[in-house]
Amino acid sequence: MNDLCTDIGYYSLNHVNEQLCGDQVSIVKPDDDTEIVVLADGLGSGVKACILSTLTSKIISTMMAQSMPIEECVNTIASTLPVCKVRGVAYSTFTILKIYGSEEAEIIQYDNPHVILLRDGKNFVYPQSSFDVGGKTIYRAKIKLQENDVFMLMSDGCVHAGVGMALNYGWQRDNIIEYMEKNYSPDYTAKTFTTVLLDECNKLYGYKPGDDTTVCSVKIRKRQPVNLMIGPPSDPKDVTKMMSLFFSKQGKHIVCGGTTSSLAGQYLGKPVLPSLDYLDPEIPPTATIDGVDLVTEGVITINRVVVYAQSYLTDNEKFNDWSYGLDGASAIARMLFEEATDINFFVGRATNPAHQNPDLPIGFNIKMRLVEQLSEALKTMGKKIKVSYF
Repeated sequence: MNDLCTDIGYYSLNHVNEQLCGDQVSIVKPDDDTEIVVLADGLGSGVKACILSTLTSKIISTMMAQSMPIEECVNTIASTLPVCKVRGVAYSTFTILKIYGSEEAEIIQYDNPHVILLRDGKNFVYPQSSFDVGGKTIYRAKIKLQENDVFMLMSDGCVHAGVGMALNYGWQRDNIIEYMEKNYSPDYTAKTFTTVLLDECNKLYGYKPGDDTTVCSVKIRKRQPVNLMIGPPSDPKDVTKMMSLFFSKQGKHIVCGGTTSSLAGQYLGKPVLPSLDYLDPEIPPTATIDGVDLVTEGVITINRVVVYAQSYLTDNEKFNDWSYGLDGASAIARMLFEEATDINFFVGRATNPAHQNPDLPIGFNIKMRLVEQLSEALKTMGKKIKVSYF
């Protein structure tokens, strides 16, 4: 084992006028050391393609998680899904990326554009072999991993982008490699790499995709812990215990809430220096404490972070808001979404009367609910979460 981990981000563009996507991504983690990503592309678009690609991705990821050989997986798909009578081809193609202990990756691909591997910002040509399963040519590769390796899995909607419009023959794999090399940054997350490529595909389609287009990026990165504390403990006697545990943790430290920041300042023996600048009219200003990476207001700020997290997991329309914003909520979002791999929440249970709404059921605590929502969203992003209550 090492201190590396995987950062996975994927998104799809639907065929114009289609509500369902014919591409599907399935991610399974059979154990702590293994991660399996499957991208399946159903033939055509719409409901049929969606159903068939979903079946393919789920069947393959489930069988691979049980360590079944790829030949058996392919044969199961071949016997489960029909062959198109008109085109004489399988109804779904697929790409599999299996990561072992953040040390080795295995790529298995059938009829999708071959996976692009960016290493140190440049295309890395990895050796691969091919074999035949039931008349289908399957490509396989095994690669020793390095920090900041970026794997880009894609459906053929990417290489079809711009056909007959901006480009005569579409955006070929070599063109995509050249574009991603030019737009590479070692600080980008997997989701950002995906967004960079999909935005250009959408542009080449004239914002009317002629095919379902999916990109799934997987970045190998070092673990980065971030610790967030919100609210004082229910028992004032536990303040020292809560503070000592919080500040003993490795990684960056975020303190949220006026009372909480005052207690943190007292514990550190440092003054709390508030800012008067409303960088976002709806988000209270931040403050600074020597020894703390970020100090913000509590519930209002965290509520905005939850909104950003929910957008990140769906349409990602608020990406520019939090990615470039200078307010406290944007700063927290960048640290949790982009920097952090392991997040420790320290949540004080002391009741703040300002957070209780008489119109809601007795005992409903807005702060607790926000922490729960944010924790669940971050887990869905693939973060490792631990919540401690005081």
